Amino acid sequence: MSSAYFLTGTDTDVGKTHIACALLQRARRAGQSAVGLKPVAAGTDAAGHNDDVVRLRAASSLQLADEVVNPYCFAPAIAPHIAAAEAGVDIDFSRIADTVASARQAADFVIVEGAGGFCVPFGLDRNGADLAAQLRLPVILVVGMRLGCLNHALLTAEAIAARGLVIAGWVANCLAPPMPYLEENLATLSELLLAPRLGAVSWDDTGKVANAADQLELPL
Repeated sequence: MSSAYFLTGTDTDVGKTHIACALLQRARRAGQSAVGLKPVAAGTDAAGHNDDVVRLRAASSLQLADEVVNPYCFAPAIAPHIAAAEAGVDIDFSRIADTVASARQAADFVIVEGAGGFCVPFGLDRNGADLAAQLRLPVILVVGMRLGCLNHALLTAEAIAARGLVIAGWVANCLAPPMPYLEENLATLSELLLAPRLGAVSWDDTGKVANAADQLELPL
């Protein structure tokens, strides 16, 4: 069975997909076949494509079926549970678990990217944390480096631990504008998050994944 990780973030718009793609590229450089999955996505263009899914596919070395890469995709860019309710769809975690198992049979390295923050609702009775708990994968935490990130990172780490999950590593993703006292905040997180730091990715307004991959290590 391949190495697989559940990738989550301290909030929405902290660069989860950017980091996921960079880790996939890092794995490919190491000679591994790599696949990124986005089980639940919300927001599509006129052609029905979700940008996160498109980017993950581009970063992957294998092209798996749509229903494996992204079993649930909703058109409006809104909270997933609201989008699912409007579409009359129940997000089935067993179906997602099957797609993850299928991807792990096909590739050496698999990233399963969550939606929004760790506890984002997928229904009134289930959320992203519940999905992570069912998948039982080690977690990679993306911390968007901005004011408030210390609280968000530590609360997310507590929520991950409360589900009996292990943080395989965390990534500091530096956002624009640059965070004041960035190094001091990085030092604080390194001290308080009981997990290895896989890298600190600097802001790049070109969005080049290759640059991010240069600044990351794969989890052990």
